[in-house]
Amino acid sequence: MNFDLTAEQQRVRDAARDFARREIEPRAAELDRAARWPTEIVARMAELGFLGVAVPVSHGGAGLDSVSCALVVEEISAACASSGLIASVNNALFCDPLLAFGTELQKREILAPAAAGKKLGCFGLTEPTGSDPRYLLTTAEKQGDGSFLLDGAKCFVTSGPEAEHCLVFAVTSPPSHPEEPRLTALLVQRGTPGVRLGPPDDKLGIKAASSCTLFFERVRVPASHLLGEEGGGLAIAGAALDGGRIGVAAQAIGIARAALEKAVAYARERKAGKAPIAGLQAIQFMIADMAVEIDAARLLTLRAARMKDLGVRHGAESSMAKLLASEMATRVTHKALQIHGGHGYLTALGVERHYRDARSTELYQGSSEIQRIVIAARELQA
Repeated sequence: MNFDLTAEQQRVRDAARDFARREIEPRAAELDRAARWPTEIVARMAELGFLGVAVPVSHGGAGLDSVSCALVVEEISAACASSGLIASVNNALFCDPLLAFGTELQKREILAPAAAGKKLGCFGLTEPTGSDPRYLLTTAEKQGDGSFLLDGAKCFVTSGPEAEHCLVFAVTSPPSHPEEPRLTALLVQRGTPGVRLGPPDDKLGIKAASSCTLFFERVRVPASHLLGEEGGGLAIAGAALDGGRIGVAAQAIGIARAALEKAVAYARERKAGKAPIAGLQAIQFMIADMAVEIDAARLLTLRAARMKDLGVRHGAESSMAKLLASEMATRVTHKALQIHGGHGYLTALGVERHYRDARSTELYQGSSEIQRIVIAARELQA
């Protein structure tokens, strides 16, 4: 597989890097301290086409590809992991499923504003009891007019306090076979009677990417807001998460790269006696390991993104990228903090922020343990 970027992909990457360094990085520490939604950054990402990267121009997006989207998320995450996560969720977990499974009406009225960044979307699968589709408790009861009555709750919903629509997965049981519950995907609009937002989550990291629990009490969802077929939600969730895990991998790479860059700069400046600590073999070995791991994770991520663009099944490859990149980010940020010594433990240099942000990538959109189950299942079927 050729990993050389096209001229267009390089232009997108460079534009995202320039934007991230000039406009995001100077605000990142303040956003983290205040746990403030980055309104101005989200607006600029929308203007630059970074919230619907792989959505066709006819549907409000930038008309690019999944590789470009991964590159954008990496660059933004290197400056601010929260902003990178907001972009990743809107692209992979909301716009992608609508593009693949939505009706023309849904694409025109819901996808286009989301891809253009005018009205964001979010993704509701995980519940307070977990995210295993076999044990979800949120239900949607079909009515005579084709609408659904939705009851339940979804937690850890990134962008939940800000999004206009949430893609919610609920259990539906066909009248002919009530003992065979199925998963159905519904588009639930903000402000619909019965929808209630819980308080923003107080998190260890990615603090500026607001998340919350969404509660649904007898929420009437019109038939026009059914995504795909009734009972087809499992396939939709799986496809969305396959793409979303590429985004998480790219986010983790951005976080790790930022930590490495800070560690290298610090090692060149910090002296032990009269010489910079960059001359110490112990420091050199850590930096070498960090660089190798970041590059390996990026190659896996680009492979999965390229497979997605080719329309090739890529579930295991996305899980591999997400698993390696997320655990790599935790190791790399740990080493970066260690290289900084006591100064790394202080908030002033920003290394501890990368350390906290990295840890989250091992948890959401399927923990590392879930990724191992997905990968093992593919290998054992071979």
